[in-house]
Amino acid sequence: MKFVTPTPVQAAALPHAIEGKDVLASAQTGTGKTLAFLIPVIEQLMKEKAPGVMALVLVPTRELAMQVAAHYDLLRGRQLSPAAVIVGGLAEGPQLLALRRGARLVVATPGRLEDFLDRKSIDLRNVRILVLDEADRMLDVGFLPAIRRIAGILPKQRQTMCFSATLEGEVVRLVADYMKNPVRVEFGSTMKPAANVRLQAFEVIPEHKQAVLRRLLLKETGRCLVFVRTKRGADKLANALSHDGLNATMIHGNRSQSQRTKALAGFQQGHFKVLVATDVASRGIHVEEIVHVINYDLPGDAESFIHRVGRTGRVGKNGCASTLFTRSERAELQKLERTLGIRMESTPSGVTQPGSESRVRSQIAPRETSPRESAPRFQNNSESREPAGRFQMIALHGEILQAQLEN
Repeated sequence: MKFVTPTPVQAAALPHAIEGKDVLASAQTGTGKTLAFLIPVIEQLMKEKAPGVMALVLVPTRELAMQVAAHYDLLRGRQLSPAAVIVGGLAEGPQLLALRRGARLVVATPGRLEDFLDRKSIDLRNVRILVLDEADRMLDVGFLPAIRRIAGILPKQRQTMCFSATLEGEVVRLVADYMKNPVRVEFGSTMKPAANVRLQAFEVIPEHKQAVLRRLLLKETGRCLVFVRTKRGADKLANALSHDGLNATMIHGNRSQSQRTKALAGFQQGHFKVLVATDVASRGIHVEEIVHVINYDLPGDAESFIHRVGRTGRVGKNGCASTLFTRSERAELQKLERTLGIRMESTPSGVTQPGSESRVRSQIAPRETSPRESAPRFQNNSESREPAGRFQMIALHGEILQAQLEN
């Protein structure tokens, strides 16, 4: 790993965290929060040579646990032992072996760690640093009782760092119970997309939905992440895209851990251009340089939208996020926009059978640009196995585009 300039969150959190102060951080996703706690952990482990587990990082998913451990391995050098990753869905043998070999950092999901504690397979009496990563997500999936039990057996004299996309309800109470005068770090709104992500919305009729998706994917040369609502939908769409030559894979909860790891690795290494995913991938999974996130299905809520969109435009890079919706989903999309503070005008959709040529008209509207302004035309020569349609993209207020099939 090469570092030149820290992100704003890192620059604000690192000095306090390295001094041993409790840190409570919230920021938009993709701002480099992982290194903001890993670097202080490594500093502490290098200073204190005592054996046993000295640092504990709790995360909501095994994928995120593996990602944190991988980042740690890139940073730790030869003086520190590898981290022990304690998660469900993987064989216990290697996890127990890592503990026996003297792992001083444990990255765990609360459920599996609680199981290890019940069987006295792990000793946490020497923990000096506790990190709660994606705290809001851990509470969303029901880990609060396990977190309270784990935190209750840790030494009282310790440093606690909490990193969360949102700070509401139970997260606030958790902070009050387990943190001492934390330094508060907050950058931007955690419930708004990053300013460097271009947002687009396309109104489509259901039978042309895949055709619109193909056109968006064919225009891109980099990695694209496509979100769907169901596991079955992910399998079906990934297979259809692969059949059309788009080299896609999928990740969702029904796939084994080895299948999920292989899919993510293949996507990261460029073997697959498209990754079709359910919301299992919307938090914590950082694949380098995803150029386009596409919501093939609308997310269930505004927070899911933020975390989906947050997979692109990470660490200050530009990105693009598109959302496909049908006429019947207009109200759902408008509700999403109201929650996020984004205004979008709805235009009636005129639908005909697609013709033989594709003509696309597009413009991103600045914040103060009138929606009546015309948009420039450009020719789209992308090839598709499905007959080409004619699409009109109308620039609307709020940096949102709406597209419709036209005569």
